[in-house]
Amino acid sequence: MVKSFSKLSKEEKLQRVMQERLPEACTQMEDILRRFWYKDAQLQELLDSFSENTLSNYPLPFGVAPNFLVNGREYIVPMVIEESSVVAAASSAAKFWKERGGISVTIEDTLKIGQLHFEWWGLPNRLEQVLPQIQEELMKGVRDLTNNMVKRGGGVLGMELIKFQEEPNYYQLRVQFETCDSMGANFINSVLEEFGRCLVTFVENWPEFSVEERRIRILMAILSNYTPQCIGKAEVSCPIETLGCINGYEAEDFAYRFCKAVRIAEIDPYRAATHNKGIYNGIDAVVLATGNDFRAVEACGHVHASSEGRYKSLSSCHLEGGKFNFALEIPLALGTVGGLTTLHPLAQLSMRLLGNPGAKELMEIVLAVGLAQNFAAVRSLVTTGIQKGHMKMHLLNILKQVGATEHEIEGATCFFEDKAITYPAVRKYLEEIRKLP
Repeated sequence: MVKSFSKLSKEEKLQRVMQERLPEACTQMEDILRRFWYKDAQLQELLDSFSENTLSNYPLPFGVAPNFLVNGREYIVPMVIEESSVVAAASSAAKFWKERGGISVTIEDTLKIGQLHFEWWGLPNRLEQVLPQIQEELMKGVRDLTNNMVKRGGGVLGMELIKFQEEPNYYQLRVQFETCDSMGANFINSVLEEFGRCLVTFVENWPEFSVEERRIRILMAILSNYTPQCIGKAEVSCPIETLGCINGYEAEDFAYRFCKAVRIAEIDPYRAATHNKGIYNGIDAVVLATGNDFRAVEACGHVHASSEGRYKSLSSCHLEGGKFNFALEIPLALGTVGGLTTLHPLAQLSMRLLGNPGAKELMEIVLAVGLAQNFAAVRSLVTTGIQKGHMKMHLLNILKQVGATEHEIEGATCFFEDKAITYPAVRKYLEEIRKLP
């Protein structure tokens, strides 16, 4: 049992963990962790404050994808991701569609959802009868919390009482929020918790309730990461013939193969899981670069992918009237003020690179990247195969692991252009060329 670990200094935590868990390599492991500390003490202190029990930093590549044309505006998009070929694929697809008019994105709404879960012993219609009075008291009770958000054009926009038949005495208030350019998690949760206190006071003191009806238990108050009204749609379209010859496939053949691949992801959940993961390769990278919560964004999208009773593709493709139409529809909630977006220096830089967009514009950019990433992945799948791009980066990683020189890397890249890339094959190649005079 580790007691009072959080009260130790960073140095003490580091030494204790290394000595207890890695005693045979304590000094070596400590040195590795220290190498990733920033020399700028103020910056390091800021990063340490983002989480608990921090021992070091875990850097990820910060890259950019140029050539995005979204709703007529050009962007160089920051992306934070460790997976090889993702940024290159997004950039390639962005350029492809920029030459064909760019990516169009529409955002339906930006409403978010919060839930107050509670138990109540009484007939549902009795609560429904006093719902207007409940709403009035709850809104009055959170006025101090919501004033500033209301001034910015947001706040609580509505609420409904829901009774779940599957669970006796269980109810929830499902509340709609507009949080403007803020992600709003803290705002929503604070309002919901105050709603809980106000609801208990109301129920316990409402004169028309019986003694039994005055029993209430608040279970939890929390936002929902499923935001079906925060939905956006990214689309590209062009005459099939203008797709051109793609990786050796004529336009009509490519369009058919591409459309069929997307259709398979609509009917087969095994394919849909990988298909949608590819979409989030792009989306997560931008969400992370801008200091937003990529886990919440993914959770929301996967619920949406299952909303018709089975898990399916988040994108769709249609060939109609000689036109190629490809679209991506995803709900997501993002913020551009507060949280890491404001605190993290690289998140701030990302926002400046994008022209300091509001939340709605950032949603448009993220959706465009998701669409581009999906197009690039499916394009590779139905033509050259997904491994061609991946294995180029894999080869480079192997060569770096075995200490290849720049000259050896250049030669290996040419040698493995049309050959299978494996760790043993690369080692054998290096051994043979190193024997040469």
